[in-house]
Amino acid sequence: MLDTGVLIAALITRDTPPDCIYQAWRRRRFELITSDWQLEEFRRVSRYPRLRPYFKPADAGRMANGLGSRSTVLKDLPRVDVSSDPDDNPVLAMASTGAAHYLVTGDKRDLLALERMGNTRIVSARQFIDELGD
Repeated sequence: MLDTGVLIAALITRDTPPDCIYQAWRRRRFELITSDWQLEEFRRVSRYPRLRPYFKPADAGRMANGLGSRSTVLKDLPRVDVSSDPDDNPVLAMASTGAAHYLVTGDKRDLLALERMGNTRIVSARQFIDELGD
């Protein structure tokens, strides 16, 4: 599972861990779990004016469409109250509900600090690349 920040970073920067992870997913190196909530969040965040100079809206649209069609898309997420940042709780709900092996994030302060959510390991993009062997 990739948090929205990792997906946005994959759009903005090439040949970085987030982009390499996204490309590995496109090559079907691993299965991805997302949700209706995350797809909506991705669409909202990718429209932020401050991000417009970094990628084309069509690229964000293609990514969202690909995520929606080639991933396991969770419809209903339970309420989770684990993180001190309430915006992170839906991501943790996705990890738990989808039984994800990994949650890949750049959120050092809140998500990475947790290290685990049930059986889900919470790792940085670099750590996940190392796990993939890319």
